[in-house]
Amino acid sequence: MGLTAAVVPAAGRGERLGPGAPKALRLIGGVPMLVHAVRALASARSIDLVVIAAPEDAVAEVTRLLADHGLVESGPGHAATLVVSGGDTRQDSVARALVALPYDVDVVLVHDAARPLVPTALVDAVSAAVRAGAAAVVPGLAVSDTVKSVDRDETVTATLDRSALRAIQTPQGFRREVLYEAHAVADPDAPATDDAGLVEALGRPVTVIPGHEEAFKVTRPFDLTVAEAILAKRRAAGVVS
Repeated sequence: MGLTAAVVPAAGRGERLGPGAPKALRLIGGVPMLVHAVRALASARSIDLVVIAAPEDAVAEVTRLLADHGLVESGPGHAATLVVSGGDTRQDSVARALVALPYDVDVVLVHDAARPLVPTALVDAVSAAVRAGAAAVVPGLAVSDTVKSVDRDETVTATLDRSALRAIQTPQGFRREVLYEAHAVADPDAPATDDAGLVEALGRPVTVIPGHEEAFKVTRPFDLTVAEAILAKRRAAGVVS
């Protein structure tokens, strides 16, 4: 059996959080989001290596940051990490990270740095589903709100059947050769919002497994407040340091 690697595209700025540090370096509980996300991945039993695609001018800085938190060399209970130069888009960053993977990696997970509190159990569940034979696996949550489609004038055109909808999270897991092919044929001028979308474009099936509420994406300032509350609750329970 080959190795399992996790890829974290973290070269973007995340402008919706407002001015300041890039999104991945915003603090939650005094620790950058990127560190939380990498630690969750590296601590999962199924992960052998975590590759982070950082801004081109910040590879050394991100490497030092991870080293300061004991996340460069592998150690008891966590995998090693590797920082590479990312691209202008998320899609380009993932493609660059794929090139850097060791030859014996056959399962790849892709995770958003902006989902810093993903439970390690979810990471392992995605990995296990790929190992069980799926070409691509995504975690998803049932949609609780009523969802409507609108036109350019914001006029409702339809009310969608939410029973058939899922809000998709990360990490998303893939057979390495499937993800590599998806990126090889992807249109760089029409980037997908997630890697599963690229696999769907190949006509390959994507399997959905149950997601987790704590794997939410930090996009706006309010999300930081929620993340702080969850982290404080975890620390009070002795779940994290």
